[in-house]
Amino acid sequence: MSYENLLYAVSGPLALITLNRPAKLNAISLGTVDELHLAIAAAADDPTVRVIAITGAGDKAFAAGSDLAEVVHRDLNKALEPIVQGIAERLERCPKPSIAAINGICFGGGLEVALGCDLRVAGRRARFATPEGKLGIIPGGGATQRLPRLVGRAWALDMLLMGEPIDAERALQIGLVTRLVDDADLLPTVQRMAEHLASFAPLVPRYMKAMVHAGMEGSLAAGLAMEKFAQAGLCETADKKEGLAAFMEKRPPNWTGR
Repeated sequence: MSYENLLYAVSGPLALITLNRPAKLNAISLGTVDELHLAIAAAADDPTVRVIAITGAGDKAFAAGSDLAEVVHRDLNKALEPIVQGIAERLERCPKPSIAAINGICFGGGLEVALGCDLRVAGRRARFATPEGKLGIIPGGGATQRLPRLVGRAWALDMLLMGEPIDAERALQIGLVTRLVDDADLLPTVQRMAEHLASFAPLVPRYMKAMVHAGMEGSLAAGLAMEKFAQAGLCETADKKEGLAAFMEKRPPNWTGR
């Protein structure tokens, strides 16, 4: 399908979704949110896609936040809708791994979309902030909850309360991103990551992701029990038998996803 606010392209195992409003620093409009839902669903349903990545058009911004022209008119009822929260939740619930390829400014709602991704890779010019306090509001796309779970309470409070940008080096230091690359190598790095993930049995990344997200919401004991049941399920698959056979025979495995 065609999109007005996005670009959608599949390259090998990677579906790349590009926020495409560079004149507005890829600010996230309500139309963008609707199209993101459609694009993520399309990637999830495509059997050739193993990994989903989100980035921003141009070299200035991943996304500068929500479109303020729309926020001006946002009332109580609209504010209670899971707008950007819904995108982050869809990414978390999608069984396929997702990567935020962060180029330039990643503020407000843009950061909250990135927080919904499983992995975050940043170019060296990336900048991160939650500046909503300066507008008389607080983040509404999940930052107050996902940020402390990711970087810890102290750094989350510093970012949320101060609202000041941090650079890519600091983001790497606090664990907001896990890989920092030259800007020109950002998308090639994500492509290589997707190809690496695609080399595993298809069920493996899905189970890994599900265990981490579900386990973080409960006790350690409950998470460990889920892990053992998941491992037991995978032990009954054809891919487990193929993986062991390929290792012993020193050959590449032929995965079937079963």
